Amino acid sequence: MITLPSLPSGWKYVPVKRAAHLRFSSVNKHSVPGETDVRLCNYVDVYRNERITQALNFMAATATAGEIARFSLTRGDVLLTKDSETPDDIGVPACVADDLPGVVCGYHLAMLRPRSSVDGRFLHRALQASGVRDQFHSTATGVTRFGIGLGDVGDAQVPIPPLNEQRAIADFLDSKTAAIDGLIGKKEQLLSDYAERRRAVIHSTVMHGVGRVDRRSTGTVLGDIPLHWHVKRLMHLTPARRPIMYGIVLPGPNVDDGVPLVKSGNCTPSTLRIELLHRTTREIETGYARSRLAQGDIVYAIRGSVGMAALVPEEIAGANLTQDAARIAPGPGVNPRWLLYVVQSPAVWGQLEAGVVGATVKGINIRDLKRPLVPVPPRPEQDQIAAYLDKELGRLGDLEAATVKSIEHLREYRQALITAAVTGQVDVKAREAA
Repeated sequence: MITLPSLPSGWKYVPVKRAAHLRFSSVNKHSVPGETDVRLCNYVDVYRNERITQALNFMAATATAGEIARFSLTRGDVLLTKDSETPDDIGVPACVADDLPGVVCGYHLAMLRPRSSVDGRFLHRALQASGVRDQFHSTATGVTRFGIGLGDVGDAQVPIPPLNEQRAIADFLDSKTAAIDGLIGKKEQLLSDYAERRRAVIHSTVMHGVGRVDRRSTGTVLGDIPLHWHVKRLMHLTPARRPIMYGIVLPGPNVDDGVPLVKSGNCTPSTLRIELLHRTTREIETGYARSRLAQGDIVYAIRGSVGMAALVPEEIAGANLTQDAARIAPGPGVNPRWLLYVVQSPAVWGQLEAGVVGATVKGINIRDLKRPLVPVPPRPEQDQIAAYLDKELGRLGDLEAATVKSIEHLREYRQALITAAVTGQVDVKAREAA
């Protein structure tokens, strides 16, 4: 049972169906001969944008005359995601901020046209409020795809103050959230700058070492490297008995007491944790003993988030892989942390990127992963490079973590402000007067 915040005198909760005319769209992305060409506002447009404007790149589709009459969008309409692969993505609202001739509401969306006593911008904010949106999550049903019905949307309760207060609250929140979003945008740019700095530091150090040394041309895509370094293919840095390879093709359903499996989504330090891994039966895993993991191995995503990599900790030793992840086992005389930085470097990724294939799920094949050229220093310099990058990137990681935390706090404040404003916990007129 969802508990909604109490409201000031003169406000009330009403069902969505009393606040707006409600329709579920039947217009999909297919083009049908004989139908009228339209532009389709779809799930992604709503999920990624709070405001639906002419600036968006709407999908081309067709619709019948009846669909155009029922689902054409006008300023003030509110759109709501009604199904998704996860329950948390249901009930995301967006407000139509422009008149949109020729644009219709697309599949996977509910279309709400506010009644005369309701401001569309306020209704959009009310549907964002904590408690209100939770109603959609609590009624979502499904197994692999989740959804809410027309009745679930129509019966959900939304706070409705007098119309003049709705407009004042909408103006207040438009101004305040824009300022917060500006701060978030600047911090997200900082994260982008940090990521670029990370790539540059890794590239420079992996290619040239620590300190100034004489270099020579390799005559390859690697360019110049220190005089005494060698060039080898990545596969020649792994033991012959433990080559670069992926794992189990059909691991079956997750079992509680099975062998842990590393998928592509686990190939980061934060996700390569035993409690996050799915498990397969020991009978299935026995046939793939060659792809088992040992401490110090590198797991590398070859599908989905291609290029993500992490070092296998002790707690993961003995786990196996799916076909979405590859093992890169450091051979004798190879520092595992140095090799991790190598496979994360632009020098290696640039050689692999041309081989990334797939229309929807990107991937690289094992043959390509084995063949990148790698600049190889002597072991003492590998150790030096690994230690230097651990230190430098540790500092950068601290800055990144602080920035991420700051963004989280701003988003939490933004959400709290919206909830407080649309439920009357913030006196908007008093704030504006101050």
